[in-house]
Amino acid sequence: MAEQGKVESKIENGIAKVTFFHPQSNSLPGKLLRKLADEITSVGNNPEAKVIVLQSEGEKAFCAGASFDELISIKDFETGKKFFSGFASVINAMRKSPKFVIARVQGKTVGGGVGLASAADYTLAVEGASVKLSELAVGIGPFVVGPAVERKVGSSAYCELSINATEWRDAKWAKEKGLYVDVFANANEMDKAINVLAEKLSKSNPEAMRLLKKVFWEGTDNWDQLLIERAEMSGKLVLSDFTVNAINKFKTGVK
Repeated sequence: MAEQGKVESKIENGIAKVTFFHPQSNSLPGKLLRKLADEITSVGNNPEAKVIVLQSEGEKAFCAGASFDELISIKDFETGKKFFSGFASVINAMRKSPKFVIARVQGKTVGGGVGLASAADYTLAVEGASVKLSELAVGIGPFVVGPAVERKVGSSAYCELSINATEWRDAKWAKEKGLYVDVFANANEMDKAINVLAEKLSKSNPEAMRLLKKVFWEGTDNWDQLLIERAEMSGKLVLSDFTVNAINKFKTGVK
């Protein structure tokens, strides 16, 4: 159903576009996370696809991160672990895909959305694409996305985002720290750049790109286990009274 969000993909001329959508600012409930991981894995294994573009629908937020409605409904550890493992599955699917993943960030991105932007091999954004790791502000922490974010921006910038969890960092900051490769005045300019790059990559040597990606991600073979361990941390914290109260305040707009 449309109101519950969707994940779609299409392949044209060697370019696979994976698109996700959710009416609540492209937030990601568990079902959507599993679909997204499966879709990225599927197109990555499809010989017709030479490069993957990850994008969300709409002109506003790229991704609002975890679904607050689902977070607040979690009542036991296994359910919490399963939910946060969804983000682990998406990040690992991007990491292990033999194809380069280009992320198209057309607006603000929060929490898990910053993780997606970080896990892409090449991320382009618009000037309004500010970032925030808000997890600590709701009593959790950016545990699952942390390895991807830290790998991309470095430990200092990762700590800055994690600790100052209520403050936005603008797209210029994200570019300076290496999260974004380039920043554009508007989505049209960004899309032109994405199309040019994707077309070039679609005609490049698939085996060379596969090996190059493997080199890029050296030292991350432990992430299958590591990100699940991180999901367990969040799965425990989300059950606490502190976190439940904090999420409810965020949902109702109380600061």
